[in-house]
Amino acid sequence: MSEETYVVVGGGLAGGRVAETLREEGFAGDVVLVTVEDRPPYERPVLSKGYMLGTEPETAAYLHDATWWADHDIDVRTETMVTGLRPADHALDLEDGSTLSYDRLALATGSWPRRLDIPGADLDGVLYLRDMPEAERIKAVLDAGGPLVIVGAGWIGLEIAAAARSHGVGVTVLETASLPLQRVLGDEVATIFADLHRHHGVDLRLGTGIAEIRGDGAAVSSVVTSEGDVLPATAVVVGIGAAPQVDWILASGLRGENGVDTDASLRTSDPSIWAAGDIAAVDNPALGRRVRVEHWAMANDSGPVAARAMLGQDVVFDKLPFFYTDQYDLGMEYVGHVPDVTQTEVVLRGDTDATGELAFQAFWLRDGVVEAAMHANLWDSGIAPLEALVGRRVDAARLADPSVPLDAVGV
Repeated sequence: MSEETYVVVGGGLAGGRVAETLREEGFAGDVVLVTVEDRPPYERPVLSKGYMLGTEPETAAYLHDATWWADHDIDVRTETMVTGLRPADHALDLEDGSTLSYDRLALATGSWPRRLDIPGADLDGVLYLRDMPEAERIKAVLDAGGPLVIVGAGWIGLEIAAAARSHGVGVTVLETASLPLQRVLGDEVATIFADLHRHHGVDLRLGTGIAEIRGDGAAVSSVVTSEGDVLPATAVVVGIGAAPQVDWILASGLRGENGVDTDASLRTSDPSIWAAGDIAAVDNPALGRRVRVEHWAMANDSGPVAARAMLGQDVVFDKLPFFYTDQYDLGMEYVGHVPDVTQTEVVLRGDTDATGELAFQAFWLRDGVVEAAMHANLWDSGIAPLEALVGRRVDAARLADPSVPLDAVGV
């Protein structure tokens, strides 16, 4: 085998895809993947979707079965924390005091939840869905019947609310904004999601924060809202955003602010280091600007690109951002990127009644150009025709008219 060692830091989907692709592309050197978790690489959407609903087993989250990594001569080092990076020495410092040397390095450390800082936030029943052990604990709360309070009406919070209602669990969602997902989707589409959850029995309290979590010993017993209401709860799930895990990376001198800056091939400011997944702020040629995205597709698609670039192939990451959600009977796919939803015009076509069939398309336009598009429950047409519109100038009136084919809405 080659004497070169390629190291991957991160045991999520992005890191797993890097290691996997290195072998698929014929790299014969040593591949070492280090992860702080106690298990081999797995992807996270299953945790808030199929696993939480009870329709998929925990094992569905794993990229491969336990023997695959060893069978492909990939050294997966679990429960291994990296504390420092020394690019000049091609070395990683580990928490146990040892050093791991590399010839080329891929960073895929991902993001971790932002934490509450209020009285009672340290109680045992305050949960954050990011890893598999936390998912198991939340699932146990749902199986036990709740009641449950969710802090934050973002994607994670709403998916858990939908799963909880499918279990018959009483759910209260607290959100400081005036609508769920408002910053991402804007008022028009966010209102649809608010109506959807209320239709399914969620106590959605908007413009409301959390002041205190009370407990009986280590267990949660109730929540005090910013309005002074006391809500019974056996657990609190917090979904108030995530932060990229880049402190020790940026301390090494790599360029970046809210993430690690890369070129279109995912190479960082150091020629021997690449970044993939949540932490990568990519100079994306499809968008003409630098973008950092925290979604499944970014991890799934950027990992292989980083691996091939590490091997010297002429590749670029030029995919449009994509994400999806499943909530109750609503399945949604979204493509594109909106830097500031308040600066866009939203065009809707289809049935947006959350108490009815709820099958529609939505488009976010800036100066007449489609920046992003989504569909809900329109699987016959799917995402492809929407993707084709991103970046195109359209006639908003024709776009809103369901009788006009999407390939005829341009100007």
